[in-house]
Parts: sequence; C-alpha cells; structure tokens
Amino acid sequence: MSETEALRTELAAALTRSRARSAALTDCLDEDELVAQHSRLMSPLIWDLAHIGNQEELWLVRDVGGREPVRSDIDELYDAFKHARSNRPQLPLLGPVEARTYVGQVRDKVWDILDTSPLRGNRLEHDGFAFAMIAQHEQQHAETMLATHQLRSGHAVLAAAAPPAPSRRVVGGEVVIAAGEFTMGTSTEPWALDNERPAHRRHVPAFAIDVAPVTNEQYLAFIADDGYDRPELWSDRGWAHRMEAQLVAPEFWERDAGGRWWRRRFGTMTPLRPDQPVMHVCYFEAEAYATWAGKRLPTEAEWEKAARFDPDTERSRRFPWGDADPTDSSANLGQRHLEPADVGAYPAGASPAGVHQLIGDVWEWTSSSFEPYPGFEMFPYAEYSQVFFGGDYRVLRGGSFGTDSVACRGTFRNWDHPIRRQIFAGFRCARDVLDTTRGGR
Repeated sequence: MSETEALRTELAAALTRSRARSAALTDCLDEDELVAQHSRLMSPLIWDLAHIGNQEELWLVRDVGGREPVRSDIDELYDAFKHARSNRPQLPLLGPVEARTYVGQVRDKVWDILDTSPLRGNRLEHDGFAFAMIAQHEQQHAETMLATHQLRSGHAVLAAAAPPAPSRRVVGGEVVIAAGEFTMGTSTEPWALDNERPAHRRHVPAFAIDVAPVTNEQYLAFIADDGYDRPELWSDRGWAHRMEAQLVAPEFWERDAGGRWWRRRFGTMTPLRPDQPVMHVCYFEAEAYATWAGKRLPTEAEWEKAARFDPDTERSRRFPWGDADPTDSSANLGQRHLEPADVGAYPAGASPAGVHQLIGDVWEWTSSSFEPYPGFEMFPYAEYSQVFFGGDYRVLRGGSFGTDSVACRGTFRNWDHPIRRQIFAGFRCARDVLDTTRGGR
C-alpha cells in the first residue's frame, strides 16, 4: 500500500468512527428527546447532528470537493456564531429523519471526494488536513453530546464496560520538573489545529506537579474541612461565583441521609469511588482546592512540559509515553468507558518523569488564559481559535474519557469559561520549588 493510500485508509477510519459515535449518541433516544433542550447550556442533540453534517458539507463537499451544495438553505441555521445555544430550540431545525438523511447524503459525497483527493498540494488538503479537521470536529461535538446525555433526566440509555482497575497506587505523590527550556506546541503534527502551532521554545522555572489527578477522596477532605465555606481559600471572583451558584460539591454529587456520597452518571446513581479523579468541578473550585492544599494549579506550559518533555533526549514527545498513537493500555479515551478510571490504571501511559493519566480520563484545568502562541497564524478560519483569544477562558489539557484519540494530542488545547462544570473536567495541583535536586517519582 502506498503512503497516500495508507493515509486515505486512516482518514476513512477516523471519519467512520466519528459517524458511528454520533449515531450511537442519537439513535438511543426517541424524537422528543432529540429535539428537546436538556439544559440551556447545551443545544438540542438534533442541532448538533445537523451542524456536524453542515460543517462537513461546507469544508469537504463545497470547498475541497468543489461540488454543488446539498442544502445551502440551512447554512445560517447551523452557524454556531449566529445562534446562542439557549436560542437554538426556537429555530426551524431539521427534524430527526430529515437530519439523518442530510448527514447521510453529505457523507456519501465525502466518500467519493476522499477517494479522488490527492491529499497533497494546497494546504487544506495536504496530508488530509481538511478530512482530519472534520473528523475532529465531529468527535468534539460527540463529546458535547455526551455531556448533554449527562445533563438529561430520565433512565439510562448508554452503556459501556467498566474501566480497568489500577495496577499500582499513585495517589498523593508528586514529581519535580527541573527548570529549563522545552519545545512547546508543534510545527510537524499534520492534523494539529492552528492554536497548537507553531512549535516554540519556552523556559519553565522548576516546579513540582502531582503524579495523578486529584481524587474524589482528596476532594472530600476539602469539603469536610469546610472548603466551600472559607472565602480565604477562594479568589474574589471564585467566591462571588460560589455564592451566586450556591456551590457545595462537584456537580452531580448527592449526599444521602446517612452522609454517604453518590454520583449521578448518565442516568444511574453510583457510590462515589475514592480513587477516581474528581470531575465536574469548575476552575474556581479547582483553584480553591489547590489553595487549601498549599499548592496551585499548573500553568499550561508546566502541564505540557510534564506531559511531553523527555530529559534523557531533551525532546518533546507527541504523548507522555512516546510518539506512538494512544492504545487501550495507555489512555482512557474514545468513550470506551463512561467514566474516568481510578488513578494508577494506566501505568503504560506515564510520562518520563512518572506523571500518570495526563491523557484521557478528565480534562485538567490549568491557570493559563487562552492566548495565541508566538508566531500564531490563523488557519483555516478565525472562528475556531482566533476569536476566543483574550476572552474569559481558561485552558484545559489532556482530554477526557469522552475525547477521541483523533482530537487529543500532547499539544491539544481546550478552553472554557471558568464557571463551567458540565464538561468532563478535573485537575491536578502544582507548586513552586527552589531546589530541583531532590525530586522523585
């Protein structure tokens, strides 16, 4: 098989996987639930499905393929920047049958375009970038749809195998990362998006970072120590939000009359697992916990250095474990499981410094605002990254159990408002250090 044909096969697999997931997340619900808005934070699921098809049509059918439009009359309906999520149920959206027919028609044309594209030449097609961008877009919306499923009420409709049990206990440890430069971002990853580019040298002072994400048990200690009732632990903005939103625990947590904590997970109630990474906390909650623990949240550069830098070779890897793509043994990705694994479950995915579960399980809040890298160049459209720079966003890294591998790299950057809790986000802590000679695993 030629290099081009191998690339074509890889792209076809990514597109097939993304569509199978979109179908699974929508076929499991009746029409009333597909058109309903389960939270004002989210779109109706049927909007997401048709939007996925519309973006695929715009970029692959019309732009790359140069074909006639399939449905040019719906472009404005599915423009995410023209209609806020809270307003989308009032739009004359395609119904479930019509939406499924539409995305199927678009995909049929895309298969023909993929078969004939040289996957070389102009920047949009080179290395299959446009096809990979659309696969990533669909997977990002699939994770959004998964979050909508978590917010819906009613019986459970999703099922998956339990994540693997931990093979070693890694709770409570930290490692020291020595001061120095490393290469942040990428200029060589063919499917990386514009905000991950370009690669650049970044000096990072010495710091310590937790070996694992903060667990439910650790977070319960913060709650037990009146963490939600001590304003000195919170930033001014964080405390104002805690009071306004009446935060007392992570979202979807409930305590029964006997004092036992439970978590609602996709329509079922399960006892809180102590060694599972805490999830559904906003940035302000993560920040307050870190202050309580005598630490802080890592910067984005610290997170990436801990995840990618190999001190033996002094190069940045694609992933913590190396340059190979994720496998089932290295990271909890792709909705194979419907929850994070307990910490210690993926030793094969640890970084050279011995930091675990940096990829998959839960997105991790960092203290950094979402800003462009030096030399940033918008491509192929401003609305993916550029319009968000300088806004009220914090960067999240690493992906979650609901993130697909096509949309998760050691350089991948996510961002959201610091008040958001519906996303599958947790965190780990860091701290300043003066002496880099006494680090350990």
